[in-house]
Amino acid sequence: MSKPEAAPAPDLSILVPVCDEAGGIEAVLGELLEVAGAALSVEVIAVDDASRDGSPEIIARLAEAEPRLRLIRHGKRAGKSAALRTGAEFARALWIGTIDGDGENDPKDLVNMTREIDLKAVDRVGLVCGIRRRRTAGVSRLLASRIGNGVRKFALRDDCPDTACGLKLIPTALFKRLPFFDSLHRYFPALVKRHGFETRHVTVDDRPRLSGQSKYTNWQRALVGIVDLLGVVWLLRRTTVPPISAPEDSKAYNGSD
Repeated sequence: MSKPEAAPAPDLSILVPVCDEAGGIEAVLGELLEVAGAALSVEVIAVDDASRDGSPEIIARLAEAEPRLRLIRHGKRAGKSAALRTGAEFARALWIGTIDGDGENDPKDLVNMTREIDLKAVDRVGLVCGIRRRRTAGVSRLLASRIGNGVRKFALRDDCPDTACGLKLIPTALFKRLPFFDSLHRYFPALVKRHGFETRHVTVDDRPRLSGQSKYTNWQRALVGIVDLLGVVWLLRRTTVPPISAPEDSKAYNGSD
């Protein structure tokens, strides 16, 4: 008896890190599947980072009726970067898209960002970043964000004005090759650049959270950010990425055998 054929890979694997978003996650996933799912063949991988408010139960219920949606759960809270890394391990598409689970990101922007690349191949562009306009955060958070972005840009020369935006596109294989550490998602531009790829920026909208609150205070972000920044500066100086000839490079990143 022959084995059933595997389902074709989607155009895009969309990762949604979730942590205590029960008040809005159903609306977020519904909008994402409606908007992105109408424009592209997608799979949505919601990674629940040990929520305590019923978020995974809501997602599991939605997934029973929606084959494009999958739920992966962390048994212990590990942070946003770990949730994205977990999702990447289950992604089937050549490219990964990331979007936050709090409703601040507009799925229309994620679809618009895909126009910067060819979802069927990987070439010179290794990252597409959303750059938020008309921020909805409070004054103190905006000020802290601008200071942090300025210091990071000066230290890393990553040329990205807003690394904390949840909207990003990155090749699945490239994501898996990056060194893993907490807050990795904030340093995608510098690491992707170090691996020899280009980054493109697309202006996106910033919306109010549907529910819940930010997981960090401004002081927590600042203290953690200083430690992470010093670590990334060291990592970039100690990382050597040899050039790869075109045939092997295309096989590695375009999914060829």
